[in-house]
Amino acid sequence: MGRTPPAFAVFRYLATTLLLALAASAARAEPAPIRFILSFDDGPSAAGSGNPTVQVLDTLARNAVQPDIKAIFFTQTRHWHGGGTETGRGLIQREHEEGHVVALHSATLTHANHRFMAQDELEATLRRGIGDLHQLTGTAPLLVRPPFWAYDAGTLASYHRHGLAMLLTDLNANDGKIYGFHASWHKRANMLKMLTNTRERWLAGAMPVVDGATPVVVTFHDVNGYTAGHLGEYLDILVDVARELNMPTSAKPFYDERAALERAALASAVRDGTSRPQLPGLWNWLWQ
Repeated sequence: MGRTPPAFAVFRYLATTLLLALAASAARAEPAPIRFILSFDDGPSAAGSGNPTVQVLDTLARNAVQPDIKAIFFTQTRHWHGGGTETGRGLIQREHEEGHVVALHSATLTHANHRFMAQDELEATLRRGIGDLHQLTGTAPLLVRPPFWAYDAGTLASYHRHGLAMLLTDLNANDGKIYGFHASWHKRANMLKMLTNTRERWLAGAMPVVDGATPVVVTFHDVNGYTAGHLGEYLDILVDVARELNMPTSAKPFYDERAALERAALASAVRDGTSRPQLPGLWNWLWQ
């Protein structure tokens, strides 16, 4: 066989180099696979029988999608029908012992709005909540979520003074908010709509990448019996709508280790009080 003409060899080399560069660029532009952060607000429940927090914990440990899922529980440490009871305190300890992330939601008798508190009152309730969780778990919480999603720059500054990072959400389950109304006919449509909106930020590279995955935060309410009874179905829905939207998930679509879950949540936290992330539903209109 004859030798390849020098000009052709140079052309082939340049063409190959260009193709490799384009492939590398495409690989860099490809968004990292998503991984769902499951979070639960308002708990724990103090119900003596049919306790929804217990059911949520049992389903996370044993389900048909991925066993031993770890979640973030934004707890109300002194709620009169939750963390302020012996049952509630025991469940907070169980959450920690089973490897979940225990975080702060409130440390008041009711679901009090942090944004409407005087600064000294907010500072006091944050100290109480951090102290409660440290006493129950042996660890100070690193994450907080404001009740009613209500915060401003001053609220966020108070959180930061106490070493708390504020985590909002990307997806939010509609059920669980109207007490006494335990139904949801649009579970899948709701998740599909919100993940479709999240997909735009994912494609634009506007979301953090942690340990090779893009965290997507999903919020439920572990005091709601409907959520607890249908959590396994929700897990299926999340994986299914991600597939429909061509958003590849990690090999394990949900987090199963506390340290990795906490890293992903901290990277997704709100840093700047002047920013205006999208809030769920009407809360966005109400507060912003």
